[in-house]
Amino acid sequence: MTAPTMSAPADATRTPRRSPRPPRNGTRAGSVLRWILLVLAVIVALLPFVWMLRTALGPAQTAIDQTAALFPSTVTGDNFSRAWTDLDLATALTNGVIVSGAVLVLQMITSTVAGYAFACLRFRGRDALFVLVLVGMLIPPQTVAVPNYVTISGLGLADTRFGLVLPFAANAIGVFLMRQYMSTIPTSLLEAARMDGLGPWRTLLKVVLPQSMPAVATVATFSFLVNFNEYLWPLLVARSPSNYTPPLALAQFTTSVGLPDFAELSAAALIISLPSLVIFLIAQRRLTAGLAGSGTAI
Repeated sequence: MTAPTMSAPADATRTPRRSPRPPRNGTRAGSVLRWILLVLAVIVALLPFVWMLRTALGPAQTAIDQTAALFPSTVTGDNFSRAWTDLDLATALTNGVIVSGAVLVLQMITSTVAGYAFACLRFRGRDALFVLVLVGMLIPPQTVAVPNYVTISGLGLADTRFGLVLPFAANAIGVFLMRQYMSTIPTSLLEAARMDGLGPWRTLLKVVLPQSMPAVATVATFSFLVNFNEYLWPLLVARSPSNYTPPLALAQFTTSVGLPDFAELSAAALIISLPSLVIFLIAQRRLTAGLAGSGTAI
């Protein structure tokens, strides 16, 4: 007969728990330093807007007073009403929204289709064409402003809204972002769509596009913000006040008088900034996701 084996007590087989390590002083100091730098960056970024708001709400005579307090002694809204009337901001904002919206629609169509072709389709010369897109990203827009102006003037589209829109119908950065994000879509998903009988266009609309909404939001946000705040091209093309965009209307106000009313100017700048701020706040979450997704395929 074999002797019964003695099992070790349960407590003896347990691994003793390690006490949590106290936080290192270096880690805590690094966290405090990051918070300090973050607070300083926020202050530096927000201080011009705070001062612009203070100037717009305060009396006109204290706009350029270097000894003025951070908070105005009296708050008034007259600067906003005068800016709305004197700069004809209703017309400028309407033009800005129409032009930026039209450019946004055209760029979304071209960027989505081109990004899908570069990411999901196989055809001869695809890589060479994509290299041209990358080269287009490196060309400063100021270098092509004069050739574009000559073309638009030759077509008789100068001083028209269509002339403000047409040169920006396609954007290399938008194509690049859409291509990078669509490259992260699993190939198995595309193969399953093909086996179900979906063609290239239906695959784009039914499968790829719904998966790429963060990138769509990113491209749309950048497109609206950049074109709504565009100054050089409207300065070349728009000649009549009825076609002025918000930045051009603001610039014309500063140059039409000797010394502009800085309180009225600050009020106009705040009004012009509202559409961009609203668009950014609405698309903030998808903007971050779209940029992160586009970076994973680089």
